[in-house]
Amino acid sequence: MVVKKIDPIRTSLLRSLFAGLVLALSLPASLAFGQDAKIGFVDLQKAVSGTKEWKKEFATFKTDFQKEKSVIAEKEKSIRQELEDLNKQGFVLSPDLKKKKEEGFMKDKREFERYVQDRNEEYNRKEKQITDNLLQKMIKVVQAMGKEKKYTMILERSAVFYFSPDDDLTDLAIKAYDKANP
Repeated sequence: MVVKKIDPIRTSLLRSLFAGLVLALSLPASLAFGQDAKIGFVDLQKAVSGTKEWKKEFATFKTDFQKEKSVIAEKEKSIRQELEDLNKQGFVLSPDLKKKKEEGFMKDKREFERYVQDRNEEYNRKEKQITDNLLQKMIKVVQAMGKEKKYTMILERSAVFYFSPDDDLTDLAIKAYDKANP
């Protein structure tokens, strides 16, 4: 089983990138009318994974995941032992008994494979749910921060090629999130 790095954020980042590009294209028009533009940038992946809530949730997730990996390792060891026993006894068993043991082994192996697949899907779903929940909260925090500090726009950091480090609001977003979500 492999834990993926915050994959749902990529989907959101693509949406943010598109929206950011649309907004960025409209920015020259507002500058042409003499308005001062205040633009900030947030690395959403870093912001979400930097929160206390993410660290707590992910630690619990990781602990559960490690326990499940141990259960799977034990089941796999049992399946391997069953195969080894079958191979050792195969020469002395009657053809009917050997066939029954092989069928039993194949059934156990299929059940084990289904179990592993189910657990992978379950943990992927849990990880996505945790990430989506925190991402939605982070976006609301960033929106509130932008409104409060009177930003014209705040873009996802990956949506731009260059920006001044002074305009990076990621650390502020983490602090604001932790304050709003103790």
